[in-house]
Amino acid sequence: MEKFEKLTGIAAPLPLINIDTDMIIPKQFLKTIKRSGLGVNLFDEMRYNDDGSENPDFVLNQPAYRDAEILIAGDNFGCGSSREHAPWAIKDFGIRCVISTSFADIFFNNCFKNGILPIALPQEQVDLLMKDAEKGSNARMTVDLENQTITTSDGEQISFEVDSFRKHCLMEGLDDIGLTLEKAAAIDSFEAQASQSRPWV
Repeated sequence: MEKFEKLTGIAAPLPLINIDTDMIIPKQFLKTIKRSGLGVNLFDEMRYNDDGSENPDFVLNQPAYRDAEILIAGDNFGCGSSREHAPWAIKDFGIRCVISTSFADIFFNNCFKNGILPIALPQEQVDLLMKDAEKGSNARMTVDLENQTITTSDGEQISFEVDSFRKHCLMEGLDDIGLTLEKAAAIDSFEAQASQSRPWV
């Protein structure tokens, strides 16, 4: 998993509440078990018209936000079914940080497991960041995980909270498999001892 330390990038404003996982990645795209290739279908029903052409009104189709790496969203982001394809699609598009007032628990947890930093902030701070994001591609924000701060394009700084273990995993690029592999030596030692004491197993 890619490490997350400090991110400076374009923030896209998406001030909709209750964006569920089916809006993030519709059910017809859940057939794959690959984590790549889903970015093109992120927010599919909002991004594309019925004929497959891009909806020019949708924020991520606008030139200023095509390369967004931060998403400022409305309340209760990631609600709905517990599909891990939702953070896969967000990450594959190139977004590494989602900021909202609240997240659905399963989506929130899945973000950390896939190298995405979800940040929950009070409404007034999200409103401030939303307004800053509306300035377009010249307004770049910086998310500093080590110092737990967000810096707006005007230099205003906001602090955020994050669980220390999850912070460690993101900064070290450790998903569940990576965490297990950290114990590889102990696992190998246990298996060697087990095969000697129970050779019939």
